[in-house]
Amino acid sequence: MQYVSTRGGMAPASFSDILLEGLAPDGGLVMPQEVPQIGPAQLEAWRELSYAKLAAQVIGLYWTDIDPADLEGICARAYGDQFAAEVPLTAIDERTALVGLSEGPTLAFKDMAMQFLGEAIPYVLAKRGQTLNILGATSGDTGSAAEYAFRSKPGIAVFMLSPQGRMSAFQRAQMYSLDDENIHNIAADGVFDDCQQLVKELNGDLEFKAANSLGTVNSINLGRVIAQSVYYVWAWLRATDVVDADQRGQIKVSFSVPSGNFGNIFSGFLAKQMGLPVYLLVLATNENNVLDEFFRTGIYTPRTREHTLATSSPSMDISKASNLERFVYLLLGSNPVALAAAWAELDANGSIDLSQYRAQFATEYGIVSGTSTHEDRLASIRATHEKSGIIIDPHTADGVTVARGWHEPGVPMLVLETAKPQKFAETVREALGFEAEVSQELADLLARPQRTEEMAVDARELRAYIAHFAVHAN
Repeated sequence: MQYVSTRGGMAPASFSDILLEGLAPDGGLVMPQEVPQIGPAQLEAWRELSYAKLAAQVIGLYWTDIDPADLEGICARAYGDQFAAEVPLTAIDERTALVGLSEGPTLAFKDMAMQFLGEAIPYVLAKRGQTLNILGATSGDTGSAAEYAFRSKPGIAVFMLSPQGRMSAFQRAQMYSLDDENIHNIAADGVFDDCQQLVKELNGDLEFKAANSLGTVNSINLGRVIAQSVYYVWAWLRATDVVDADQRGQIKVSFSVPSGNFGNIFSGFLAKQMGLPVYLLVLATNENNVLDEFFRTGIYTPRTREHTLATSSPSMDISKASNLERFVYLLLGSNPVALAAAWAELDANGSIDLSQYRAQFATEYGIVSGTSTHEDRLASIRATHEKSGIIIDPHTADGVTVARGWHEPGVPMLVLETAKPQKFAETVREALGFEAEVSQELADLLARPQRTEEMAVDARELRAYIAHFAVHAN
């Protein structure tokens, strides 16, 4: 299996290569030359596997330049004792179930892929005698998941940009309280998109990138997207457990996915392209609903930082979705020239008109969308708790809200849970009048000292900081 860039300027590379690179050398996003296929017989053969063993099977279809036994070991370590449960499916009403993705160390779905990268990347570095300086941007949960996955790992440093004052108190505490020497939290005076743009700019500086061994574990890293596709397969297998064996392969399910940077839902799209029986992928946005606008109209118009709203589902406060490039690339026939023309239109006009493809979004690709507001979130948190006794976080509430408009008779609706409600106490309290119970361990976390490096949105200042603290091979 070989990988290429959406922009056509990268020689085909192995999975191990693209795992370390993240962003392609030409500034594009990495894609497989072909999507591996899975059929009903293979899915059925996977039904009794543990999550770790399933991950090794699915990821192994992409990571073909590794000994399968080594990959099994990586997945066993990644999905071990640090997870409190093995991705449970929990019904919240007669038509809807939550896919429990927040059982990891940072209580958010990002752990599902990041713990894999935290084992896979050191494995490749050790094989090659290399070091890596991870540069990332977070709107909330990616940062803590990456830092917990790579803290104190030899030969690795993490430089994580976050928008100053735009994350919940719990999210800040998880990141900023870490005192590992290889973890560097940079609070930027801007919004998430400013942070993301700095990551892209430094990755596009090939001389600086090479001199400082820069890599990324944001969702622009295809390894993370592939790792996330595993839980779509797992959830389909669990949702069809109750169906007679001879009928399982015909059962389709829908997934509602809270979406900001389009990485999580693209993982589901990839699983669907592989052959997983998915009916709909329901893209749920908050008030920063650029993606909803795109899938309803075919016109993609990212917003400026001034027009990016601070909402009660802050991890989705994103107005320029990096992973949409992968979808547009496939939409345009995997043609880098056509993609370059679309991106030139975006740069020139501030938007891209792809409305001629709009009918295909739902009919061919199965992607539909909707927007949720603050009041919707509060109402969904209340309704879910009243009906099931379960407390959901505001991002998951966006998924529950938008899912309601896309139920089909006989088609299970699975909402991807994104985080534990304790991470967003203020919104939960507003909705329910009380907060989700916090363990003593989490209470202690909130009380710990925090340390950050405050910085302007300035590429020169960021370069100097990274150059000073980067780790290098001897």
